[in-house]
Amino acid sequence: MLQGSRPLGVVRGGREALLTLRDVAAQLCVCAATVYRLVAEGQLADVRVLNGIRIAPRDLAAFVEARRRPEGGGG
Repeated sequence: MLQGSRPLGVVRGGREALLTLRDVAAQLCVCAATVYRLVAEGQLADVRVLNGIRIAPRDLAAFVEARRRPEGGGG
């Protein structure tokens, strides 16, 4: 880590914590570029804080739920 820099993490504030792009990537087991693409394509809702991208946990949950396959659905 660079001197004077802080690790990225959850941004506290408002009614819920906002997740960073890096946090979302880790939860989805994908690279940050993939999350950025999902946001850019409008598939994943985001909140812009200056030049930063933040994701509300409820939006991440909705994204995952929308892509969940039915149990026993097969291929």
